[in-house]
Amino acid sequence: MAPMDLTVGFDLDMTLIDSRPGIHAAYRALSAETGTYIDADAAVTRLGPPLEEELAHWFPAAAIPAMADRYRELYPAYAIAPTPAMPGAREAVEAVRALGGRAIVVTAKHEPNARLHLEHLGIEPDAVVGWLWAEAKAGALREYGAQVYVGDHVGDVRGARTAGALSVAVPTGPCPEEELRAAGAEVVLPDLTALPRWLAAYVAAEPATA
Repeated sequence: MAPMDLTVGFDLDMTLIDSRPGIHAAYRALSAETGTYIDADAAVTRLGPPLEEELAHWFPAAAIPAMADRYRELYPAYAIAPTPAMPGAREAVEAVRALGGRAIVVTAKHEPNARLHLEHLGIEPDAVVGWLWAEAKAGALREYGAQVYVGDHVGDVRGARTAGALSVAVPTGPCPEEELRAAGAEVVLPDLTALPRWLAAYVAAEPATA
């Protein structure tokens, strides 16, 4: 594989960032504002699927679009500052660049908020695409020619496989290793700190392209 041909996609929540503290704070703010009980402790154990799926636990269907909009409005003030990078996140993105490749982020998160997280943490991918979950991620992965997609959720595995990309999983989110493997992850790493060495070996093993 010629280095310029390498494109690696990354999920955001619980892959590149530990979004639990920020999301917890944002749900508490929404709960306080609306007077509706939201179990923020439970919500942060279910990260991955679109926001609307979580809000359906707490609001009637007719209210969900407005509550989703309000949550996203509250989010920058409550969720960006408390959210750290996952161990190895910056190094994983830099490893792609060191090999001459492109690193892209494909996430279900509201894209402007995803960009705020990355800017705050000093993580600089080549592209950020939001609002895509599970199989829908495949469109962006194909568009950018991603050979590898790294995520923490079975939905990420499905997105990678739908795109024809190698599914690399890290059990740093809600899905344990056995669940990720059962969903079809071809590679499971303990966390992103293991990705640079794995990626170098992957590139070295791939046949060169003209």
